[in-house]
Amino acid sequence: MPLPLRMPLDHAWLLAHLPHQGSMCLLDAVAEWDAQRIRCTATSHREADNPLRTHDRLGTACGIEYAAQAMAAHGALLAGTDGAPRAGYLASVRGVELHVARLDDIAADLEVEAERLSGDGNTILYGFRVSAAGRELLNGRAAVVLDADKLGNLT
Repeated sequence: MPLPLRMPLDHAWLLAHLPHQGSMCLLDAVAEWDAQRIRCTATSHREADNPLRTHDRLGTACGIEYAAQAMAAHGALLAGTDGAPRAGYLASVRGVELHVARLDDIAADLEVEAERLSGDGNTILYGFRVSAAGRELLNGRAAVVLDADKLGNLT
């Protein structure tokens, strides 16, 4: 289902609203979003200085970080504040399917989508998908904790 078009947000907006800074901010733009979903674009998977590259390659599992940043952008949009970025934590990933071996040899731009499946004000379950030129590269689900201190002592 297509998302309603909201004003695209550029890399400068992402830097101002995500805790990821410099080259660690992997996304280029927020293309579309609504209360349940977000779609972002990225070209950093092709960059030789991508901070997630190792042994001269970018493995597909690194796409989980791209998805996590899209989730963080979605959270920032829903929060609607221009204050300092709120740090969240990727608590778990489940059902991850990797359909290619690596991302750095994908010529097309990445499309990174996340959909809020359930949650409350502190923990959220997202489904995510990373694709390029209509080809799905990876997908899965991720649990995000927005404020670990609110969870109480887990020991």
